[in-house]
Formats: sequence, structure tokens, C-alpha cells
Amino acid sequence: MENKKGKSERKDNLGHPSLLVTEQQAIKTPSQIFEDFAGKVQQAELSDPNSVFQSHVVEEDESDGNESIVSTSGFRVGLDMCDTTIEDMKWMRRATQFNNTTNHHHTPTSNHITEQLEEKQKKTIRICDKVKFMRLSIEGEHDDAHHFVGVGDVELRDASVLLCQSLELREKYLGMSCQAFHPTTKRHLSGNFGPLRNDPTLKSRDNSQAPHRLGNHSLPYHLDYGKLHIGIPGSTSGYFDVYEPFNCTMPDDLNYVIAMDSGIIKVYKTEIDEQKGQCFYEVNSNLKNFVKDYNVILALAAHGPVKTFCFKRLCYLESKFNLHILLNEQSETAAQKAVPHRDFYNVRKVDTHIHAASSFNQKHLLRFIKKKLKKYPHEVVYQTADGELMTLQAVFDSLNLNAYDLSTDSLDVHADKNTFHRFDKFNQKYNPLGKSMLRDIFLKTNNYIKGKYFAELIKEVAADLEESKYQMSEPRLSIYGSNRSEWEKLADWALTYNVVSPNIRFLIQIPRLYDVYKAKNMIDCFEEILGNIFIPLVEATVNPSSNEKLFKFLNSVVGFDSVDDESKADMSLFNSETVTPDMWNGHKNPPYSYYLYYMYINLALVNKIRTDRGLNTFALRPHCGEAGSINHLVASFLLAENINHGLLLRKAPALQYLFYLSQIPVAMSPLSNNSLFLDYHRNPLPEFFNRGIPVALSTDDPMQFHYTKEPLMEEYSIASQVWKLTPCDMCELAINSVRMSGFEAKVKEHWLGKNYEKEGPSGNDIRQTNVPNIRIAFRHETLCDELTMICRTARETRCRQHSGAGPASLG
Repeated sequence: MENKKGKSERKDNLGHPSLLVTEQQAIKTPSQIFEDFAGKVQQAELSDPNSVFQSHVVEEDESDGNESIVSTSGFRVGLDMCDTTIEDMKWMRRATQFNNTTNHHHTPTSNHITEQLEEKQKKTIRICDKVKFMRLSIEGEHDDAHHFVGVGDVELRDASVLLCQSLELREKYLGMSCQAFHPTTKRHLSGNFGPLRNDPTLKSRDNSQAPHRLGNHSLPYHLDYGKLHIGIPGSTSGYFDVYEPFNCTMPDDLNYVIAMDSGIIKVYKTEIDEQKGQCFYEVNSNLKNFVKDYNVILALAAHGPVKTFCFKRLCYLESKFNLHILLNEQSETAAQKAVPHRDFYNVRKVDTHIHAASSFNQKHLLRFIKKKLKKYPHEVVYQTADGELMTLQAVFDSLNLNAYDLSTDSLDVHADKNTFHRFDKFNQKYNPLGKSMLRDIFLKTNNYIKGKYFAELIKEVAADLEESKYQMSEPRLSIYGSNRSEWEKLADWALTYNVVSPNIRFLIQIPRLYDVYKAKNMIDCFEEILGNIFIPLVEATVNPSSNEKLFKFLNSVVGFDSVDDESKADMSLFNSETVTPDMWNGHKNPPYSYYLYYMYINLALVNKIRTDRGLNTFALRPHCGEAGSINHLVASFLLAENINHGLLLRKAPALQYLFYLSQIPVAMSPLSNNSLFLDYHRNPLPEFFNRGIPVALSTDDPMQFHYTKEPLMEEYSIASQVWKLTPCDMCELAINSVRMSGFEAKVKEHWLGKNYEKEGPSGNDIRQTNVPNIRIAFRHETLCDELTMICRTARETRCRQHSGAGPASLG
């Protein structure tokens, strides 16, 4: 309705006025605001004496340390750094009502109330200087939280406790492995429940020993959301334009003893300590404990009431975002237009999921092969199983082909409709002309020419990225675990050909191929694969002189990935009775979760040692949820910093809501999915994005799925057209990719702004990100609202537990 001054006045469903501070309203003191509001209250009560006024209170917003005026309708007006509590609000209202009834005559009682009010208002409070945009409110007749979430009170309490328990478990496992846990979620959990379980997760018995640091010319480390990254030596300008991870000082050897027990690496100071069983570094976890926690999350994902609750919250989040766009899209566009220079093209974008062996398009590979065949036809490039040496010309003569005959069609490396749900046929596309011999020559690091051609291809891709300036990449290099010399050969390849670029960081992908190696009698048990993968890492960290090249190469590695066909059913059960890796000697492949746990537990030990030595650490970033069982997502929720694909989240609302609350980044590749497992129009990326999951676009395999020189821009272009993404959406996807990447903190500061680690709009610099503060504020406030509701309800429920009325348990 309109008042006499022509200003709109907000009323709730009962016709009572709601306290609403608009952007145009002049800043008033809290006393003035509450006096004005009390006057409206009095008028409403006089007009309807039989009505019962439901008081408006100030609640502490535990999500961000601020407070908000909240009406029974749920409308919020923020107070920045406000010290007024619910009781303060009641005192103010009582004083105003008392003064009104006594005609403002100051009796001793009223003076006493006024004195207490003045005492409580000694600290300055002001209306929050928040980002200005059209916010949404939920109105209703009840102030109980469950009336605003569409479920019963019992269901809300039970779901909140179980969700918080799941978040605590993820925080525990990521803390054990020195991986990043989202700070907003962490702050809410610690604010409501106190510290996690008090058992030590990673321990070093000799705490008096100072950690080893690198020399003056080494790569200093920087703290990035709890994760250590190496910095970059270079120019004294604002940006590090020189990236030399291989040019570092070698730290001293520690000469510790390294051993593996039941698939888990342990480090001892001396051989005597090893005989006594006194570990210097160990991980305080075992398979049975993990299976217990794993089953908790698995039960939650299948719990009917929790699934209903999470599905309704996800639908609410999506609808809220759509309304936000309806109300604020023009404001977001105007904010972007006001920024000089910056647009989508010159915002940094990272391809966080791409495989090195297919990081170039098919035309690039074709030109490279033709160039080598014309210029170096007599170069010896291959050795047959019989020991015969073959030149490049001899190889193509054996195939009855010459340089002129080659085309992208004959190369046959592009995916087509025949690869849909046929991962075996997709893998064959890695063989140019259908010949594994050509894959060995051009796409391998370990071959007769020691990966020379492959290194040249990667450096050409890096040159293209450097030319584009604003596109980065994190290609995967393979370590199979079939023998312990793989790491040495890979590091030698990288350093020999200087495969390094400021636009590239490497991840190590580990294929799940135990059954293949076992069938060929290459290994005896699963523990042997784990030893081949992780013992060289520990040795290079503890005793760098034992493998200097590997030590230097690891400076350019930011994470580990687990890859293979997820659609393969796990042929073995995964439970507390599952044997340890030293006993796993059958021909069946271990389950996905089994692989992931033992990768995680050994990576946790490596990260602890590297942290103590001031070195970079590694994140676990597996392929997960592309196909197969949702059990894969459960394991990744507990163990992984972020994941690739995540398509199956669309079928698991409880896990999807947990991914949202935890803000777990998901790198999605719609073009890849379109050729393998899911049609493009059914891809859940826009749905995840609208709901607030930090998704990013990635290419996966440009050789199989893309046509242009800039495959990442191709992904953005197609997504923008199909899903009608706005420039703000595109830039938000881009900064999501930067945040989830493993690039160093100092680099991210240059790309996103020096305050990028801060939460909400204070961490956003639109001059660097081209994302308006309106969008960042909406995302942050929405997340804080969800976490506040969940954590506050869980806290109240746990208080009830102490009094004997606890929630249902998943047992």
C-alpha cells in the first residue's frame, strides 16, 4: 500500500507492518529505527485490537558474524558488525512501549530501562553497507524454521544433524591430507559445534625438530585456503612472468627409513625405530574406520526423509537463483559494462580437466605428423618386439601411407556416435589410424625416442596458451604403477625437454588397471602398485638427492587423478571385511572406493612430509560420477578436494546438497559427455550452476571432441548458445575454474585480486574477475543462509539430545 508520502509500506500476511529498510532510506540510529517501527506497531494494534502482534527480533547471523533484523515473515535487513542481540531488541521495544504508555514522563522505572538500553548501545552499530541489489524474502505466519523448508519439524532436525555430521567427516578427512575445505562451511561448523574429534590424524613424534625450508633461490610456499602451494620466482613486477619450477635449490637429505605396511606407507627416523614400530610419520586412519564413515554417508544418501528434504532445498535454491536473475540481471550487466578493459575474453580461464595425450585437436596432430614425416623421414622412432629398428618413413610404408594421403578422416581419432556408452571404442580413438604403434611414437613419454615427439606437441599446446594469455591448462600425465621406474622416466622426460610453461600445471593420472597387470603376471598384489606409485614420491621428498629430477618435476605437479571406465561394475564388495592391499592378490579389480582410499591415505602422508619441508602439496581430484554407482561420489565426498564430471549427482539429491554445502568444485565437460554417456541437452551443468555448486567448464579430450585451436573457448561458446548463459554466468564459470585449479596463490592474486581468499564480495575484484559483486553477494548470502539454518537446527537438536530426546540415527 502507499503511505501519505507516496512510499510503499510492507505488511506481512496478517496485515502488520514489517520493518523494511530500503536502499534509498537515510541511515538512522538503531533507536530511531526501532522507535519508527514501534509507532507502526502501535497503529496496527490500535486499528485491530484483537490481533496478536508477533514481535520482530534481531537474530545473530552465525554465517558471517553479522546480525539481521528478521520479521516473522522472514524478511532480513542486515546490520554489519552489530552488537544488538534478541534481548536488546526486546529491551528497546519494552522501553518504547513503556514511554508511550507513560506519555514520555520519565519515572524511575523508565529511567532504569533507558539506562540499560544506553549501556547496551555503547558500541556503534550501523546499517550494513552491503551490496545493493534486489533481495528476496520468504513470508509466512510462522517463525519456526521447518515451516519455510517444506518438511516437518522432526524431519528438519534429523536431516540437519545428519548433514552436519557428514560435513564434519569431510572436514576431518581433508584436514588429515592437507587439502582445502571451504572456509565458509568450516566457519559455520566450528561456530556451532566446536572442534572435531580430538584424535591426532597426522603426527610427527619429534616436534622439536624445525621443518626444513628451501634455499634463497627456491620456490617459497604460500597458504591458499589451508593448502600449501609453491610460489614462482621471477620479475619484480606485479606479475610473475618467469616460471622455473625446475630451477630450485635441493634441500638436505633426511635419511629416513621408508616402509609399506598393509598398503600404507610409514616413515621411520632410523632402522631401530622401524624394528620397534615407532613411526616418525604415519596416518592415523585405517580401512575399517573409513568404511564406517563411508557407510554413514552412503546411508544418508539413501535415507528417504533426508532425500526429500535435500531435494526441496535444491529446488528452492534453483528457483531463488532464477528470481534473482529476473530482478537483478540488468544491474549485473550494468556493473560489467562499467568496468574498463575487462570482459569475458580477457578473464582468466583454466581447463582443469584435460588429458595431455589428447590436449590438441585432430588437425593439430595431423599437421604435426605430416611435418615430421616430410622433414625427418629417416629418423629412427620405433623398435619392434623382435628388436628391429624402424624409421618414421618405414613405419608409414608398412601402413601403405604417405604424407599426402593423411587426413583427419583417415587419422580417425575423433569420437562419433559409435563411442556412446562404449568406453572401449573411445579408448581406441587414442590410436591414430587405429594403430597402437603410432600412439607409442607420438603420444607416449616412454618410448624409443624417449617421448621427444610428445614433448614437442605439449610445448606447441603451451605456446598456443601463452599466446592467448588468458587460457591455462592442467593436463594429466600417466603413472600406471606397473614398475617403480615410471616416475624416474617421466621426470627425465619433463626435464630433458623442459616441458614447462607459466600457463600449465600438471596432474598425475593413475589408471585403475590392477586386473590387467595381474593377468600379465606383472605384479603379485595390489600393494605392489601402491608402492610403485607412492614410495618414489616419499623418497624424493625425504631424500631429494636420491632422485633430483623427480624432486624438481614434482614442483610442477598440483594433484592426482584416478581414471578409467566408471561404468564397469565393481566385481568385489567393499566393506570392513575387505582384505588389505598386501592380501589382495586375486585377478579381480579392486572397487573404485578401495582404489581411492589407498590413493588418499598415501597422498596424505606425502602431503604431511612435504608440508613440514616447505614444499608444495597435492590435491586428490579424481574422475567421479561420470557413470557407474553413486558409491563413487560418496568416496569422493569424503576424500577428494574436487572432482571431474559429477553427472550422477543429478540422481542423488542428498549428495548433491552436500556438495553444495561443502562447495566442492566440479569440472564438467558437456561435449565429452555428449559423445560418451549423456546427451548435451540432458547435461545437469546449468542445473548445478543455478543451484550454486561451483562448476566449471573443461575440455577432457580435445583430440576426440573439439575442432578449433581453442577447445576451451569452444566449450564456453557452445554452452553459452545452448543454455543461454549471460556474460556474468560465463565469467562466474571462469573464476570457478581458477579457484579450483592448483595454480599458486600469488598467481591467483594477480588473476582474481589480492583479496581473493576472503569470503563474499570482499574477496571479489570486478576489475579482475568481471563478475559483479551483486552475483558474488547473492551466492555468499544464499550459502550462509543454508548453512545457518542447517547448523542452527543441528545445534538445537544436539542440545535436545543431551536432555534425552535425540533425533533418529542412521546407525
